[in-house]
Amino acid sequence: MSEKIGVIAGHSQFPIVVVKALMKQGYEVTVAAIREEAFEEINELTENVHWIGLGQLGKLVRIFKREKIKKALMAGKVTHARIFSNVKPDLTFLNLLVRLKDKSTDSLIGAVAEFLAGKGIELVDSTAYIREFLPRKGIMTKRKPTGKERVDLEYGWQMAKAIADLDIGQTIIVKDRAVVAVEAMEGTDSVIQRGGRIGRGNVAVIKVSKPGQDMRFDVPVVGKKTIETMIEAGAGLLAIEAEKTIIFDQEDFLGLADSNGICILAK
Repeated sequence: MSEKIGVIAGHSQFPIVVVKALMKQGYEVTVAAIREEAFEEINELTENVHWIGLGQLGKLVRIFKREKIKKALMAGKVTHARIFSNVKPDLTFLNLLVRLKDKSTDSLIGAVAEFLAGKGIELVDSTAYIREFLPRKGIMTKRKPTGKERVDLEYGWQMAKAIADLDIGQTIIVKDRAVVAVEAMEGTDSVIQRGGRIGRGNVAVIKVSKPGQDMRFDVPVVGKKTIETMIEAGAGLLAIEAEKTIIFDQEDFLGLADSNGICILAK
């Protein structure tokens, strides 16, 4: 009998990739797809997809209990700003929210993980079944960083780590040893666009994991769309954290970077 596992599907192709990998490895997958975030394409992968609204924590637990799920993973981002928009939490989620000391990503998702554990559902490392998507250290593109870019990288890396440690965001935009823009709730693509406008191009994008990153959730992700946004913003360097960043469509991702003279390195 196949081992059962649950997938809480958020935004991006992350859940698609994870479900495909799990099914290929022989797991019996139950998907709880967040209606406001997940792609409808996930319906094509398995018949066992249950759509839930963001904030329907009680329904999530009932689905996993009914399907006898004892192990689950989160795949795909839940846009933090949605928590402050039109989300209608059920009583289960509402009771969890009122007990939080703050509504940062770590607090919110950490509390959900703890709640699920109390219901006998263990959240596991979201990258455990897709290790091939995590880059090793080194320069990944044909172009190497210039001397100026290396200076900006060394300066910006420590700044990015400090901001990530505060649970504000994971991405910063740097130019001439100055922080041009900091990611908050808007997401990576938006901060790259904003940084490109403010810096008037020739900026560096630095994306890191949090110090002590919990690999069960909020793992940094980049893909072809990241490079497309960088091209529009006039960004020439992307630095990511080795073995703690997921790269989707790696061949297209690197090919597009190379054809546009963008340097990518994993530090």
